[in-house]
Amino acid sequence: MTHHRLDPRRSTTVLATGLMVAATALSGCGMVSVGSASASSSGPVAGAAPSSSDQPSADTPSADTPSADPTTSEPTEATPAVPSDTATATPTTKPATKPAPAPTTPKPTTKPAPTPTAPKPQPVPTEGDTLHVGDSGPYVKSVQQRLSSLGYWNGTADGEFGLLTSQAVMALQKAAGLGRDGVYGPSTRKALQAGTRPQSRIGGTGIEIDKARQLLLVVRGGRVTTILNTSTGSGETYTSRGSQHVANTPAGTFSTFRSVDHLDKGPLGDLWRPRYFNGGIAVHGAASIPGYPASHGCARVSNPAMNMIWADNLMPIGSRVVVY
Repeated sequence: MTHHRLDPRRSTTVLATGLMVAATALSGCGMVSVGSASASSSGPVAGAAPSSSDQPSADTPSADTPSADPTTSEPTEATPAVPSDTATATPTTKPATKPAPAPTTPKPTTKPAPTPTAPKPQPVPTEGDTLHVGDSGPYVKSVQQRLSSLGYWNGTADGEFGLLTSQAVMALQKAAGLGRDGVYGPSTRKALQAGTRPQSRIGGTGIEIDKARQLLLVVRGGRVTTILNTSTGSGETYTSRGSQHVANTPAGTFSTFRSVDHLDKGPLGDLWRPRYFNGGIAVHGAASIPGYPASHGCARVSNPAMNMIWADNLMPIGSRVVVY
């Protein structure tokens, strides 16, 4: 019987193969490559690891295991090249654009408000100047005093050319036969300097109404003491209570029979503090006393003049009133 001596290299191979089988059983995964082992020249031994000719080693990849070496590995589908960040690729986002500046509304240029200038003071009239309503000063006062001295009533001389002075100037113009505008001009000044004033036609004591010159005269003892501008019946036709009438102030001698010391609202208008002397015809105050006949038949005077008649009791009940 021939005894074979165990080759130490073969023993090592058997041990390595056993370790690899044990590792495979423990891993539960695919083939685990531990390393290459040399086979005997006589051929494979049962249970031994395959030789390098039919078992891929760790250095030589098999057909099932891709090799890291691209020269021996199976060709794979080429992946398209991804453009570099530095390449001339179309940007995926639009570049940020600076917003256009919002249109600005130009602020209106405001000019500084002009400083109000005080009105130039009206020159003070002097001797010989023409005087109108609104004038004032010593010259106006001297004219007022001269009018009062002749009987042309204009209230208290205060140096202010107002309504009462204008009414007195108009009465003077009527007495002198001048134009009736209430302006104190050269012709009126001459008439005042000449002392022009009307005279009583009846004498005695009472009220005289001169329709031709549109003047109301207060007469005391045959002398005219007070001269007022008045406006009597216009002579126009008017309708009242369904009947036509003529606006007339009848001539004649009458007497005061009724007085109303307040605003009397009549069918033809309002009468301020009237003194009736002929039916519905009275001397009364009014806001408008033009230089011509304009009433329905009464003798209008200014409201202040009517107040003066009441204050001085110039038309008491029973006093005489003469219209001519």
